[in-house]
Amino acid sequence: MSPTSYRTAPPRNLGRDGTPQTPFDQPSQSTKHNHVIELHCHVQTQAHQKLNVLLVGGGGREHALAKAIAASPRLGTLYTTHPENPGIAAQATPAGVPIDAAQAYRAQFFCRDHDIHLAVIGPEAPLAAGLADALREKGVAVFGPGKEGAKIEADKHWAKDLMRAAAVPTADSRTFTDAEQAVQYALGRNEPPVIKATGLAAGKGVVVPKTHKQAADAIRWMLNDKAFGQASSKVLVEDRLSGPEVSVFALTDGKGVYILDTCQDHKRLLDDDQGPNTGGMGAFCPSTLVDDAHMQRIQREILLPVIDSMKRRDIDYRGVLYAGLMLTHAGPKVLEFNARFGDPECQVLLPRLESDALEMLFATATGNVEALELAWKPGAAVGVVLASQGYPENPILGQPITGIEDAEELEHVHVFHAGTRIDKHTGQLVTAGGRVLTVTALGDSMSQARQRAYEAASLISFNGKHLRTDIAAAKPTDAPQSHATCP
Repeated sequence: MSPTSYRTAPPRNLGRDGTPQTPFDQPSQSTKHNHVIELHCHVQTQAHQKLNVLLVGGGGREHALAKAIAASPRLGTLYTTHPENPGIAAQATPAGVPIDAAQAYRAQFFCRDHDIHLAVIGPEAPLAAGLADALREKGVAVFGPGKEGAKIEADKHWAKDLMRAAAVPTADSRTFTDAEQAVQYALGRNEPPVIKATGLAAGKGVVVPKTHKQAADAIRWMLNDKAFGQASSKVLVEDRLSGPEVSVFALTDGKGVYILDTCQDHKRLLDDDQGPNTGGMGAFCPSTLVDDAHMQRIQREILLPVIDSMKRRDIDYRGVLYAGLMLTHAGPKVLEFNARFGDPECQVLLPRLESDALEMLFATATGNVEALELAWKPGAAVGVVLASQGYPENPILGQPITGIEDAEELEHVHVFHAGTRIDKHTGQLVTAGGRVLTVTALGDSMSQARQRAYEAASLISFNGKHLRTDIAAAKPTDAPQSHATCP
């Protein structure tokens, strides 16, 4: 079996020969795509043929994907599974049928009847349930791993075993099903360990305790009280790591790896990284923490071994591999992997992409990562999340939202809908989730992008609006160190 190959995207901007390039020095070339296997859907594409796309998911990440896909000249029709998101609805046509793994036949018939060339699955839950497998069975190209590959996020115990087998640097840990055994192990650690539900828990399954008693309480809460149902039927008790945290995104088709811009996000609810962990209160791109030396180690010691290890397990992973890393004194170590783009990182990553997003997604899904040549807009992007009062525990919903149009009139500003809907009785845009909007701005510098993002955020109003005021304000040495799960 030949080893996996890789290339790197900016911010280092390395060319094929390894020499630095500016974003606009990078060659712009049309990607030559393999034909999608012709099965029941009879899906074939020629270069430059219009592509019909099914986008699965309805959050801020998927709005960012929809906007990027809709800008492609290759797009035929973009269909969405979540037209109730007004931002996505403005870019896409409703699918009109349930699209999920539990009713896979509906998704298969939809793709056949609407000549779908590419399905892009945004959230982790349908990936873990095997939706990608069901669509690939019928010849649809899918951006997103199958059920086995999605275990790298959906089963933290499985992911740890994979990392150990591949000698990937990560924190020491043990998995338990018995609460008292787990408590005794936790009490024996020098520092209070991190407690993680091994399954999918909607970004809430990680507790970073300050004391050993808090660690014991978290273990009993997850295992005995079944805090996350089946997702916490097993818990991972993991040694605490220290250092700044970064997010690295790598496109892979199981053969090649193309690393995208690095990002940093802010997990805690309040300024100065205080308060409870959340799905993410903001992000910025690129991170200044990962230099060439760091990236070489990340490629060599983490990404390539993991992809090769999955290949040895006959896992055909096609999509994005998201590595949440801690930059420790001993080098980068894995906090966890995710099988999809992060949210809100996706909302700062994609607006910086100069190249065709649809070409990028389709090349990955059809095994052509080696052909990718991506260009990025210079400068930086900052995204600020506007959340509902009461988030993350009990967000207050149904509050009218105003000012989005004014915000989007500002230069280089994008507003991505995460938890919004149109009120059927009043016709008003109202809040419909804990994280309501991500306000993203581009700038020639991080400070300019930050200023624009906060100026735009100030124009948007709803009762109980909450936001952090320090997104992208931290110095690299003061970067977030939350060791939290990535939504």
